[in-house]
Amino acid sequence: MSLEPLPDDWSRALCIVAHPDDLEYGVAAAIARWTAAGKQVSYLLVTRGEAGIDGMDPADVGPLREREERASAAVVGVATVEFLDGHVDGVIEYGLPLRRDLAAAIRRHRPDLVVTANFSDSWGGLSFNMADHRHVGLAALDASRDAGNRWIFPDAGEAWSGVRRVAVGASPQPTHFVDVGPTIDVGVASLREHAAYLEGLGTDVDPDAFLRTNARAAGEAAGCEYATTFQVYEL
Repeated sequence: MSLEPLPDDWSRALCIVAHPDDLEYGVAAAIARWTAAGKQVSYLLVTRGEAGIDGMDPADVGPLREREERASAAVVGVATVEFLDGHVDGVIEYGLPLRRDLAAAIRRHRPDLVVTANFSDSWGGLSFNMADHRHVGLAALDASRDAGNRWIFPDAGEAWSGVRRVAVGASPQPTHFVDVGPTIDVGVASLREHAAYLEGLGTDVDPDAFLRTNARAAGEAAGCEYATTFQVYEL
């Protein structure tokens, strides 16, 4: 596997994912690297992750996980965190309403780079990817193109054709990487902010060990100590 450095010829990124914590399982370390270099990064969450803790009512979980995500974003230097309404955790549907909402957000934020999470059927091997991730990632890719066409969703803001690339984190078919050696500790700290969610999983997930193991494996392929990998689509 031959990986290229992710080009840094951009100034604004919009990260679009389904749930709080989706970015923190690796991508946040790259985001910390970008914000430290002066890049502007914003987050858009399709849901508040309200169905994510089995032992708690979704009405209580949503606000809790929103707070955790805002705190996590602040750790990596992201101040703008938006949450969509109208989409329900666990049953997000791919379709025109989702594409419209994401295109409107892209037009509003006017990014050069859109970042999303793996929308392949699996994470590699036999680990099946959940529907929310698959639907949101594909919709983010489609909406990045929709946003540039003024005749598509004309009521969703002024067209923005400035998205040059879509970078998909945790793809099983990576093409590019970001060296996160200087920011792996920050990435770990951002995942630790999701304390209630991690506890609710009922497993002994160690954010430090989990992220370092994955980043070290990616670094071996990239030729550095720690890396975050992406599959990059050019628009």
